[in-house]
Amino acid sequence: MDGGGGSSPEPVTAAGPSPAPELPPEADPDVEPLPRGGFRCRLCQVAAANRPSLAEHLRGKKHQRLRSLRAERRAQEQRSLFVSGFARGTAAEELAAYFGAFGEVVAVVMDKEKGAYAIVELQEAASRERALAQPQHALAGRSLRVRPREQKDFTRPLPGRSAHREPLGAEQLERALCQAKDVDAQMEQLVGLLELSEGERRLRHLLVALFQEVFSEFFPGCSVLPFGSSVNSFDAHGCDLDLLLDLEPTKSLQSSVRGSPGAEESILSDIDLASASPPELLELVAAVLRRCVPGVRRVRAVPTARRPVVKFSHKQSGLAGDISVDNRLALHNTRFLRLCAEADERVRPLGYAVRLWAKQQGLAGNPAGGGPLLTNYALTLLVLFFLQTRSPPVLPAVARLRELAGNEDHVVVAGWDCSFPRDAALLEPSANSKSPSSLLAEFFHVFGDFDFSGRVLSLREGRALPLPEASELFKLGSLNLQDPFELSHNVAANVTEKTAARLGHCCRAAAKYCRSLQYRCKSAKGRGWGLVRLFQPGAVEPGAGAASFLITIPMPAPRCPEEPGEGFKEICAGIAFVLRDVLRCRCTPGKPPKQLGAPGVGQSLPEDPVGGKEPPGDTAGEEEEPLQPATASKRPQPDGMDGAALPCAKRPRVNGPEQEEEEEEEKEEEVVASWSCTIWHRVWTGRRRLRRQLLHGASPEEPEEGGDSLELEQKVSEAIVQHEGAAQPPEPLLRFEASARLAGGGQREPRVLLRLTPSPAPGPLFRDFFHFLQAFLPPALRRHLGWGPGADPQS
Repeated sequence: MDGGGGSSPEPVTAAGPSPAPELPPEADPDVEPLPRGGFRCRLCQVAAANRPSLAEHLRGKKHQRLRSLRAERRAQEQRSLFVSGFARGTAAEELAAYFGAFGEVVAVVMDKEKGAYAIVELQEAASRERALAQPQHALAGRSLRVRPREQKDFTRPLPGRSAHREPLGAEQLERALCQAKDVDAQMEQLVGLLELSEGERRLRHLLVALFQEVFSEFFPGCSVLPFGSSVNSFDAHGCDLDLLLDLEPTKSLQSSVRGSPGAEESILSDIDLASASPPELLELVAAVLRRCVPGVRRVRAVPTARRPVVKFSHKQSGLAGDISVDNRLALHNTRFLRLCAEADERVRPLGYAVRLWAKQQGLAGNPAGGGPLLTNYALTLLVLFFLQTRSPPVLPAVARLRELAGNEDHVVVAGWDCSFPRDAALLEPSANSKSPSSLLAEFFHVFGDFDFSGRVLSLREGRALPLPEASELFKLGSLNLQDPFELSHNVAANVTEKTAARLGHCCRAAAKYCRSLQYRCKSAKGRGWGLVRLFQPGAVEPGAGAASFLITIPMPAPRCPEEPGEGFKEICAGIAFVLRDVLRCRCTPGKPPKQLGAPGVGQSLPEDPVGGKEPPGDTAGEEEEPLQPATASKRPQPDGMDGAALPCAKRPRVNGPEQEEEEEEEKEEEVVASWSCTIWHRVWTGRRRLRRQLLHGASPEEPEEGGDSLELEQKVSEAIVQHEGAAQPPEPLLRFEASARLAGGGQREPRVLLRLTPSPAPGPLFRDFFHFLQAFLPPALRRHLGWGPGADPQS
């Protein structure tokens, strides 16, 4: 009776698929039952509702492919040796010839830079056992240390990641997004375009394995564990490789083997890990990285950081990373983010979209050096908090997750409760059915007018809490975002009042744009739409081009409503003054602005004191200024419209009220002034420090603020130019076209839209300049034109 297989099934091994299809699917060692019924495949991270569904999954190509890949990797590990101790400069061929005596050598992977370690893969596992059975190995008069290659847990490739994919540039990203059918498809595509490819993930996995091999040599029993962006499901091209070196097992081993004969071969005999201070441990880790890990450079310990780390970079891959020795909370933060991403398929698209938007708006960065910008971690938590507070919620609060945690999931780290289920299949599906694009628009609406400083955003409770009466533990700031586990940590404590205000302003502008047709509907003319326009820094106003950057300049209401161009020429002259005289930007003006209702106005803009005396619009003789200025223009009236009609008159609405915002700019006569601009010095960097120095050196007779604000700003620019060298560099740093046009009228407040179009495509340098000018120009104009006190321009 050996054909039934139901009562005493033969165990299914991990080496390959089961040869007995009649075995019950729940007998597969990769399968575990779920408390609420159904089954889960640990290998594929897939849940099945019943036995037939589970059986179908186990027979599927995905499961079979992963089992084969796992078997192949385990077989490689079981045939491989980790070899060290040979002389520097030893060739791979020498090692292959030596170990060829034990069996055929398939490959030798060596440390190319320092020549200290090698992995030798043999054809058969028996060959490896013969090599390990030999008590001593020697090559070229040096004793070799030979041990089995460490076996790592199999990590499945994440779905949707191609094996070979180059990171896309800004223009390629825009073209790809424009081809999607709708915004939801754009958000889904954005994840695939920004996340790590399978090749990048494999490279990081190999680096972690290499670090594990090396550190195990010095710290027996230690573990090198990745955390952060690389493994929390919100990875992106170029994200840092964050690692935790867990030395707790090594400390236990050290106390048990101290004084034993083999201890002198290890670094354990040189330092007592249990009593060593954090700076001593960091310096020890840094020494191992510098001397023994191939390809690693720029190693430096940072013991003064909130979480002390050792920073490094890897030459071959270009990756930067950190190693910490006391940051176990980060492991649980990483698992929490991964759980949220697995709990609802809308989490990742929303997180990626918000993070890229914040980066493009100059709101996000890496504040490791004390900067005022939001980290990607803080932005991700902000998205998760938003999803927790929807009605109905998309994600449960951390307190609810703690209630769902099983006994094996209860964890306390450094006194903080980090308990939550590790399996997203245990969570109830959300009853919220809104699309990702609707949630994104709602995100901007919610945080556009949010009181960031007056409340604490608590992911633990899933709601905004009033400020505590005693704040000794939690550091209050301009934006209070509480870590989900370490409740004393404000992950946005570095954010300044100015950055928090800009976040609200940018959210309001984005929310307004998300109500327009340009966000919801694909352009039939090939123009930027949806996320493409949203990701343009400042360019969410209707009418902004895909490669343009907009700055909105409010202006007083015109004294005569029938003349919407009143004051426009004055603002244009002010813009030219700030760019040329204050910021030392060389501007060649185009045609003067035409003012509606004032046909007699046609004077030139102020001449460029640097660029010479050529008449406006004539740049033929300037070889260093190849960009031709745009011309002042008016949009033609549509057929059937009276050309004598006032520009602020209402046009008939033909496509429904939802097009009001999109058509508002189209129904206005456009008044344009333009300049071709070049920048030769980084006058936007270091202004605050130089301003303080100039104020400190002012004579007692001078006013405390150092005279007129713009005169001081001129002196700051001159000081920067003198510091960089007053001689003109051979090539300008930036070239861009600037054009100003009048907007508003009717029921809306008048304003001027200044559009900057860089040439060539915008890079990081131009984006830095734009973000500076976005904050600097409006208050500078208010002071120059005497429209109100305004704050001093900020750098």
